[in-house]
Amino acid sequence: MSSLSERVAAAKAAESGHVPKPGGSPKTNDLQELKRRLHFKVVEGLGPQLYDRQMSDAELKVRVMEMLDWALDQEESIPISRAERDAMMQEISDDVLGYGPIDSLLKDEDVTEIMVNGPHRVYVERLGRLTLSPAEFVDSTHLRRIIEKIVSQVGRRIDESTPMVDARLPDGSRVNAVIKPLAIGGPFLTIRKFSVDPLLEEDLIRFDSITRNAAMFLRQCINGRLNTIVSGATGSGKTTMLNVLSSYIPSDERIVTIEDAAELQLHQDHVLSLESRPPNLEGKGAVMIRDLVKNSLRMRPDRIVVGEVRGGESLDMLQAMNTGHDGSLTTVHSNSPRDTLSRIETMVLMSGIDMPMRAIREQVSSAVDLIVHLMRLRDGTRRITHITEVLGMEGEVITTQDLFKFDYGMGVDEDGKYLGRLKATGVRPTFAQDLAEAGYPVAPELFAPEPFAGGLDEF
Repeated sequence: MSSLSERVAAAKAAESGHVPKPGGSPKTNDLQELKRRLHFKVVEGLGPQLYDRQMSDAELKVRVMEMLDWALDQEESIPISRAERDAMMQEISDDVLGYGPIDSLLKDEDVTEIMVNGPHRVYVERLGRLTLSPAEFVDSTHLRRIIEKIVSQVGRRIDESTPMVDARLPDGSRVNAVIKPLAIGGPFLTIRKFSVDPLLEEDLIRFDSITRNAAMFLRQCINGRLNTIVSGATGSGKTTMLNVLSSYIPSDERIVTIEDAAELQLHQDHVLSLESRPPNLEGKGAVMIRDLVKNSLRMRPDRIVVGEVRGGESLDMLQAMNTGHDGSLTTVHSNSPRDTLSRIETMVLMSGIDMPMRAIREQVSSAVDLIVHLMRLRDGTRRITHITEVLGMEGEVITTQDLFKFDYGMGVDEDGKYLGRLKATGVRPTFAQDLAEAGYPVAPELFAPEPFAGGLDEF
């Protein structure tokens, strides 16, 4: 049986929204409660100064430390050592000035995604695996304040009238936030981290995401101005692959990139980056991806790179591919190369233009030359599983052929990691002659057939 004082302390903690972790020592719980009170006093005491852009980071940190020092002097209930005092001041300072408990996770290079399922449950994806992090927020108000800080930095807002928002951190990391009344038990926050140093071709080869032969082939395809679609599910590595493919574009070409949130990192000299804009508070002023695709055609592009097509802009993208803007690149959410073509057909119908299905398929088969499909496998690795050529129409159906395919039949090792790799199917692409005539010949040995452990037709 717990004592009356323990039950009273637990009731007060529940009222404050902070429930001590089961099994925590009394002193640990007291320190957590002290930290919560100090955090509240600092935020309440400094108020708007925390978001004053005219104040430098150094000045703001001095004000926060002064306020913390004063607040700690007012606390006499819990005796703490000098080391504990310094550590607590530094922790709360980082908490107030940065992004709270997730600040250290954002700095951890091994963490690729942060998923906050309410104030006390923070999951991270580290090296492809999903794990529960010990980090937690003080309460829902603390989490809500961090979300508001993130979205306000990019000129967005989140409140009951707009309880969902997409934004990005100053380093480019993609952020999605949902608050009440939509988020039951929330707020919810999801951050897909942005790599400061983007992965290069050699990195993908080292990670077994692609083979050297397949990379050499794709380089020639991009140089030879083939229209390429990168497809895959959420988190499969489409944007990373698009970055690598875009890096193959010659530096003397004029490139226009179009994205919802700027993630592409192209190092060519002649790059123009466009970003869509959400509507304002009155619901006006939105600039959609489709508007930017249309406008890009008037900017004399050699290449158009669209971060992702998910609606009616797919028709404009197909038109661009079919009207002289060869070598364009984009990504599509799908489960397979065949599903990619079906998705594009569906998105064209979303444009609102009444077209016969055969006409849509003819547009797709004429515009798209190559599909590079990625998957995040069960072992957490991201692999290219198909490199597929779009051949054209046969009757009412778009025909394709796989040039490279991942061999699942090679099994897994003792750690559950797939031993398979991308293998040539032995089929030579029909556009090989066109690439050679354009000055980008593809070595025949790249397509030398390789035996598949489980048989090619099995997968």
